[in-house]
Amino acid sequence: MLKAGKQHKAAVVDILTGSFLNNRSVNYVVKQDAKKNERIRDLMAYSFDVCFASGEVFMSDCGRGCALVLYPDKKRTTLRSIGWDLNLAFNVLGISRTAKVMRREGLVKKHHPSAERIFYLWFIGVHTGNQHQGVGKKLLHELMEYSRTQNRPVYLETSTPVNVPWYEQFGFEVYAEEELSYRLFFLRKELL
Repeated sequence: MLKAGKQHKAAVVDILTGSFLNNRSVNYVVKQDAKKNERIRDLMAYSFDVCFASGEVFMSDCGRGCALVLYPDKKRTTLRSIGWDLNLAFNVLGISRTAKVMRREGLVKKHHPSAERIFYLWFIGVHTGNQHQGVGKKLLHELMEYSRTQNRPVYLETSTPVNVPWYEQFGFEVYAEEELSYRLFFLRKELL
């Protein structure tokens, strides 16, 4: 696993866009119209920028997988982040959906510990042509090892029920669930 730089942004955005085109949680927040795929791409670019500024971005050694990690305790409001948020509201969510998405984000934050430094695995994805070949498994294992060196438990959500057992095989536990227009599973992996 390697720490990604800005030069990896296009590759990361490509991988995550392909991986999340049909994801229920992503499609819940992205305006559903003829530009849906472009909007998902813009969401992934936004997420890359936020994690690059307030977390870390990783690529698998083979370059076919990636992960966006956010450290909520390091997230700051700046002019740049306000610009990113405005672009997200206008170009990805659509103004009419912004309140709905903010409620969802409030729900997510409600389930995260407020006083604890966490390793928030916002997105992990593998190029669609390389899924089910162990790339994601190896990357997740390396991310968990890295989170231990940072002394941060791993938190994530998934809206894909078949992914829950996949995470559980790594020692994650479902600690909460929420019903939106889909079921959202909250998982964590505590430090050992």
